[in-house]
Amino acid sequence: MLNGIRIVEIEGLGPGPFAAMQLADLGADVITIHRKGQAVTPGMPDRSLLDRGKRSIALDLKDPEDLATARRLIDTADALIEGFRPGVMEKLGLGPDLCLTRNPKLIYGRMTGWGQDGPLADTAGHDLNYIALSGALWYASLPDQPPQTPATLVGDIGGGAMYLVAGILAGLINAQRTGKGTVVDAAIYDGSAHMMNLLMTMRQTGNLSETRGQSLLDGPHWSRTYTCADGGFVSVQCLEPKFYVRFLEILGLSRDPAFQQQYTRKLWPDLTRRLAEIFSSRPRDHWAKLFDGSDACVAPVLSPDEATAHPMNAARQSWRQTDGTLQATAAPRFSTHQWQPKPSPARGQHTTEILNELQAPEST
Repeated sequence: MLNGIRIVEIEGLGPGPFAAMQLADLGADVITIHRKGQAVTPGMPDRSLLDRGKRSIALDLKDPEDLATARRLIDTADALIEGFRPGVMEKLGLGPDLCLTRNPKLIYGRMTGWGQDGPLADTAGHDLNYIALSGALWYASLPDQPPQTPATLVGDIGGGAMYLVAGILAGLINAQRTGKGTVVDAAIYDGSAHMMNLLMTMRQTGNLSETRGQSLLDGPHWSRTYTCADGGFVSVQCLEPKFYVRFLEILGLSRDPAFQQQYTRKLWPDLTRRLAEIFSSRPRDHWAKLFDGSDACVAPVLSPDEATAHPMNAARQSWRQTDGTLQATAAPRFSTHQWQPKPSPARGQHTTEILNELQAPEST
């Protein structure tokens, strides 16, 4: 879908590389400027799956010759992705003013936690910190438990990388129409707050409480996970009455007067306790089989490895083993294009190839 679009990515961590991977998955020519001669960040592999489908050039941006190469490369780009603290790219001589002067249609994508300005712009932080301050972490756990979300998903990926991708794509469309580039200030703090708007619609009807455990989606017995006899878990979220009715039918609770009062808040704690006892009486796969194919909105909680063996994955192939690494395939899907996972390059693998491209007549 993005064939012919070139993205230059300055090596970084987390949401920046993920956003660049998403654009590569969509068909863009993504060139990552990896740090020349530096070891891989501790905990990261030599060939990260976040680099799949990209090309790699190794440069030392503090070396004048390599810096000049980076500038020439950015001159050929439709968009740039960087994830440094505010001011770092300017100190390197690759700030947006210079790059947009040289390449007026460039979409300059900036990925940070706090944004390019504000009282915390120069302060360190991580996923949990950004979404804690934005309000996105508030409803993330059961009542009386510390809020906790799946690592990176709400902040780095949802509120960060995906908003950077959306901003870059919007910038590219605008540049095609106007001939003018722009700077995309994608802050995880902003994006994670923006994602709250779907939940905030319930506040308009009084169904979102400041007290955790009292809202429509974080308090009811029909909207949570339960522990099973074998230590596994099942998820239950039968919000609509017709699905809740089916849920009760399968569990043999249709005639129980308390369970018939789905939205009576004062009953939720006791009904939660009763369902916890029921689900703890059998192993997870018993409940998965019992509810399989029904509209009761119940599903087992699977690990990524378990998800690969589920019939859904057999049909959709959302998880695959590629280059010896379990990874999720590209999303979304398109009727006119098919995508297969592409290998991740070695650091600097395409340096000579890219330098030759820059020296070709059409690149000068």
